[in-house]
Amino acid sequence: MKKQILKLTVGGKEYPCRVTMGAMVRFKRATGKDVSQLNQSDISELVQFIYCCVQSACKADDVAFDVDFETFADLLEPDSLNSFYAQMGDAEKKTTVKART
Repeated sequence: MKKQILKLTVGGKEYPCRVTMGAMVRFKRATGKDVSQLNQSDISELVQFIYCCVQSACKADDVAFDVDFETFADLLEPDSLNSFYAQMGDAEKKTTVKART
């Protein structure tokens, strides 16, 4: 089963975006927190995690990504943020259901 790769449009450009070990390490370095401690009511942390996911996926896929965090946040639309976290929630639900069956 191939994992679905999410594409995120930021500033009119499409980038790969997925949760990787590299994204989790980047998030830890940037915030001092593990992803499991991500505060869902802290918009800065939510955006930081997506930024780390895009950075990591771009590095893994050899896609140029030279946007700093502040610019990324300026260009990120709320719909993209919501879509990313909705897809993560869907993936988590599918994993939980499979684990139970």
